[in-house]
Amino acid sequence: MMNAFPVSMKLLIEEFSKMPGIGPKSAQRLAFHILRSSKNDAETLAKAIVKVKESVRFCKTCNNLSDEEMCEICNSKDRDRSVLCVVEEPNDIAAIEKAREYDGIYHVLLGSLSPLDGIGPSDLKIKELLERVKKDRFKEIIIATDFNTEGEATALYLMKQLQSSGSKLTRVAYGIPVGGDIEYADQATILKAFEGRREVRP
Repeated sequence: MMNAFPVSMKLLIEEFSKMPGIGPKSAQRLAFHILRSSKNDAETLAKAIVKVKESVRFCKTCNNLSDEEMCEICNSKDRDRSVLCVVEEPNDIAAIEKAREYDGIYHVLLGSLSPLDGIGPSDLKIKELLERVKKDRFKEIIIATDFNTEGEATALYLMKQLQSSGSKLTRVAYGIPVGGDIEYADQATILKAFEGRREVRP
């Protein structure tokens, strides 16, 4: 049976299929979109992909995405440095910032605890978090991990590790549904989640 697409087209479809949430049909649509685009648009996209791989790194302080050694939030003089919000991924910071409710700083774990997948505390940026907390003595630490099994397990572990820090420990709660990811919550939901955060004890 002959291939329906040329080798180069098939290769592009296969590469798109490797992306999260992109199935075979979506990959084909994306590939045809690129094919119908101008050469200039295709080259611009290709350059942007290469640029992000070459330039974007993790902030040395909080692990957010950055073009520099430190991210824009960590460098800002306008942030409240007495409050630290702990999130799973950089995507969560982007979602929280859109709500314009929180003006503290962040710490990104770069994942969540998942024993079934072999992901333990040493695989996340938990050691770095504990070092920051010991050094900076935050007034409040907001645990904003997702409300799924992995996120809740991570939150519980962090509460136990941070209980002797002297910081007020809070958990975002109201508005974020059980099993929900902060990344996908709308601005109003995130606003309510931060306004209604509650103090927690392990």
